[in-house]
Amino acid sequence: MTNDAVTFRVWGLSGSLATERPEQLRFAEKCLWQRLSEFDAACNRFRADSELSQLNDHPGETVSISDTFERALLCALDARDATDGLCDPSVLPALLALGYDVDFDELRARRDVSTDAPVAAGGVDAVVLDLSEHTATLSPGCRLDLGATAKALVADVVADDVASSGGVVVEVGGDVAVRGRGPQGLWAIGLSDSLHLTGREPRVGIEHGGIATSSITARTWRASGRVVNHVIDPRTGRCADGPYATATVSASSAAVANAFATAALLWGEEAGYHVAQAGMAARLIRRDGTVEYVGGWPLDEEYACSR
Repeated sequence: MTNDAVTFRVWGLSGSLATERPEQLRFAEKCLWQRLSEFDAACNRFRADSELSQLNDHPGETVSISDTFERALLCALDARDATDGLCDPSVLPALLALGYDVDFDELRARRDVSTDAPVAAGGVDAVVLDLSEHTATLSPGCRLDLGATAKALVADVVADDVASSGGVVVEVGGDVAVRGRGPQGLWAIGLSDSLHLTGREPRVGIEHGGIATSSITARTWRASGRVVNHVIDPRTGRCADGPYATATVSASSAAVANAFATAALLWGEEAGYHVAQAGMAARLIRRDGTVEYVGGWPLDEEYACSR
């Protein structure tokens, strides 16, 4: 890495932080680790003392929440509403039914895990968030997982924190937030079908907003003798099994892009229509490797030539 960029790992995911100028980096790193600590204490379901765990352990009770957790929960509920319920935070029972009850690094190390019957998500009535009282209440049986939206949101928050000092790009587990320009103009964001960059991927230029990638091939494990993934269809409680293996979406923020990238894997053949109708652009990859472009997303070959 250069002296204006760093890499890191958090929540079993890779991440990176880069700034327009080297002198920004120390401040940017301070913001990064402060925000990651705040969101970990609020949203990590594998921490018994996190706010999320406390809320999940007390369904039916009204629980006071911090500003950070309120922000993360509101983001998750907005994502659910924007995607017609397909990016729903109340899928934790379904993930647990698939054996995802430990941190992913530990889960991946297991050869096989046992499963239970699929569990559909709780839906719009499962969570009550009172913004005036700063409280949250879960319906009986509802348990939340904020992993997807929280990592995108923290990328946005850190980017916003740093933006006043110059251009910055923050990536956490495939969710990228960009504010301002890089050292040589537009930030060139590498696109990977597996979330792991090799340096040979197509790239797309961006100055402000977010790009997020969701894939059914990136986080997989064996459960009751079959390969499953972490993208849950809240309507059925089963993991995604549609025509698209990977979806990358460009939007106004990493959080919005993440929501639509997740939903794209569940919308099936209608994914392109929904993304375009929302005014966004996307790069969708079918299971056979065919690449489709939505809403003005540049062709891989066109962008490579333009550089």
